[in-house]
Amino acid sequence: MSVATISPQDARDLVARGAVLVDIRSADEHARERIGQAVSVPLERLSAGAVPAGGAAAVVFHCRSGQRTRLAAQVLGASVACDAYLLDGGLDAWKRAGLPVVVDARQPLALQRQVQLAAGALIVLGCVLGATVSPWFHALSGAVGAGLVFAGASGFCGMARVLMKMPWNRRALAG
Repeated sequence: MSVATISPQDARDLVARGAVLVDIRSADEHARERIGQAVSVPLERLSAGAVPAGGAAAVVFHCRSGQRTRLAAQVLGASVACDAYLLDGGLDAWKRAGLPVVVDARQPLALQRQVQLAAGALIVLGCVLGATVSPWFHALSGAVGAGLVFAGASGFCGMARVLMKMPWNRRALAG
């Protein structure tokens, strides 16, 4: 089944007429910022029948920028028994169109962004300490870089696992 792309305004109108809006981003991304009517069904949990369409005639899928929905369009279309649409430009386009979003600043940043911040900070720290204190501190930057390469190649990110155990993330993922 082909999946059509629609504008934020058309998506809003379709949802007003009873379509289901499905956010395929991770649960932590959805908790921090979301379209109010959106139901969270992360892409990795998506399968046939996983989308709570509730007899709706259409489902509109979205992510942050539209990239994930475009890449997964075939899977998304196959996951529903009704018409399926992709929100062109995702949540970012929805906001640019001036449409309302729910923001919960008490929720932590998305885990991927936390990993990027932590890895970047450790690399910079290793560079600065390597240049000012001892060249051995460059090994810190090298170790973080090697960890990122391993995470990309294997799909396992040790830093993300550690960050998930931080108190601010345990509270958010539990609730």
